[in-house]
Amino acid sequence: MPPTIRKLTGRIGAVVDGVDLAAPADPSTVTALRHALDEHKAIVFADVTLDNAGQERVAGWFGDLTTAHPNVPAADGTTNVLAVDSETSKANEWHTDVTFVLNPPQLTTLRSIVTTPYGGETLIANAAAAYRDLPEPLRALADSLRVVHTNQYDYARPAATTPERQEYDRVFVSTPYETEHPLVRVHPLTGERGLFIGGFAQRIVGLPNSDSADLLRIFQSYVTRPENILRWSWAPGQLLIFDNRITQHYGVDNYGDHPRRLNRVTVAGDVPVGVDGRRSERLVGDASHYSKVLEVAA
Repeated sequence: MPPTIRKLTGRIGAVVDGVDLAAPADPSTVTALRHALDEHKAIVFADVTLDNAGQERVAGWFGDLTTAHPNVPAADGTTNVLAVDSETSKANEWHTDVTFVLNPPQLTTLRSIVTTPYGGETLIANAAAAYRDLPEPLRALADSLRVVHTNQYDYARPAATTPERQEYDRVFVSTPYETEHPLVRVHPLTGERGLFIGGFAQRIVGLPNSDSADLLRIFQSYVTRPENILRWSWAPGQLLIFDNRITQHYGVDNYGDHPRRLNRVTVAGDVPVGVDGRRSERLVGDASHYSKVLEVAA
């Protein structure tokens, strides 16, 4: 039986039923899931029983895994699992994962470990829908622009931040990375164009900082329109997979002091390509220890 796909919103997100994630990979099932990701950008599995190894195995259906992060150590006893833990960090900024390296992950998987009694949702935005929403003059401008992404930006937190969070921030920026990407990325499987920006996008090449910031705010406002967003409320035993090439996401910090933890495993990606066919270019930092380069998307 093929998986059952149920849409969650008109523009992004679907729940998948009828897939046994504990079973060996079935090629027809993996193909169906890839097609679901191409169409819906984010898919959710509820009531799953997976440990870290099981999450790594399912993520591996889609390609080679990255290590946990270019700078941040993996969760204890693993190589590929990053703990997204409220004790050390909160991802409450719109971003696409690890865009400061040459080939950011193609897919991100998040598994609920500790959920909150309220709040703590993950928002995921469809960057292809955002591109389509742009007025034609803005689309033409976006097609022509390049953007520098970096992990070296202001991580200063309020004075009440914990030593654990301060140490996480220090490690996150301990080795600098910068990459120049197209502002509009062409998806290698679907040919869709999406706005490839987010929190690590620092400046538009060739523009003064003030103009760059203003334009990035305009483009980002289209990504985060409510119509483009899936708001996923977590429960125990869930797995969320989203296409990191054409989405952004945000962890909502609205759960007070309650602990929250998701385990993240990412799949190696290809080098982004712009509308003009030009690939991204590494400026600072070699992340080859973190991820293979996917030469042919699959």
